[in-house]
Amino acid sequence: MGKLTEAGSDGSGLASLSITGFRGIGQLQIPRLGRVALLAGKNGVGKTTVLEALRLYADRGSPDTLQEVLDGREELSTFRDEKGGAEDAPAVDRLFHPSGGDRNAIAIGPVNGEPKLEIMEVDEQQNLPERVREIFAAEDVRILRVAFDDAHAYVPWKHSAPKPFGSFRMSSTEAPPKVRCESIGSVPPRSEEVARLWDSVVLTASEALPLAALRLVFGDLVERTAVIGDGTYQSRRRVVVKLANEADPVPLKSLGEGAVRMFGIALALANCRDGLLLIDEAENGIHYTLQRKFWRMVLQAARAHNAQVVATTHSKDCIDGFAAAALDCPDISGNLIRIDRHNGKLHAVEYSKDELETAAEQHLEVR
Repeated sequence: MGKLTEAGSDGSGLASLSITGFRGIGQLQIPRLGRVALLAGKNGVGKTTVLEALRLYADRGSPDTLQEVLDGREELSTFRDEKGGAEDAPAVDRLFHPSGGDRNAIAIGPVNGEPKLEIMEVDEQQNLPERVREIFAAEDVRILRVAFDDAHAYVPWKHSAPKPFGSFRMSSTEAPPKVRCESIGSVPPRSEEVARLWDSVVLTASEALPLAALRLVFGDLVERTAVIGDGTYQSRRRVVVKLANEADPVPLKSLGEGAVRMFGIALALANCRDGLLLIDEAENGIHYTLQRKFWRMVLQAARAHNAQVVATTHSKDCIDGFAAAALDCPDISGNLIRIDRHNGKLHAVEYSKDELETAAEQHLEVR
């Protein structure tokens, strides 16, 4: 696994972020991310798109991740198969900003520095290396060139196959190492996903983090946690919790959505050492009275695991809790960034420590 480049002054990964030509983002620059960055802004402004861009950057433009980004939003185009039946495939055009014109191109990386991830549609066959032309000349494909640092790959986007992605590396260097990256969506993670994350930390020191997360909600009632089941239909894998006032373990899900979400986020953080954690709509399922404790846990765990966290929210309670926690941890860089759209252009507004303190004390509207 690789590491995020352009580390900040506290050792966190990407110190800054620039996104060009990706989905609804024509151009966006965030001059400073920090160890933990909370992105605020109106619905539809592009916060989730920033997380998708970071995921692509961490995965170095992996074809699988490109497909998952489109599948996740059900952005599909319908084509006819050889028998005349209708099938859906991820719509390649949805990756690019509408203003891209004939030269669809994406760039994601530090504001002032390298390396950047670049994804470009090759518009003419003659611009392809001869070997690539020979392989794909007779096929109905569009070709993407994915480049990172000194390595690049050509990815054929097939219109007539249920699995439209493949990759054909044409680089003199080895494929760039990916960065460990975990994503938590706006809904609680599925039991299978939680079990996968648990398997990586069980019987290690990191096992204490998800337990501590549950204790933020239930205090010392929580004694232990475990994953049971062998993954078969008859015995699905699931998390159970031993509570002090219960004779038998209870399912984690019986403790509510907030408990599942807190446990999942903590597990994901424990799995992101030297990597990146992305959290969409971080406030979901977490009671407003727990926001300060939750963000303090995230800040401290991110530093302990040398991870970088980027999250989104449109909740004032979440912002207030984050601001208070950032002030509780002055030696850990927690940045609140509001994303605005003016005249079709995106702008990132960072709040200073003083502004965070004022917002926390006076409950100012900063969304």
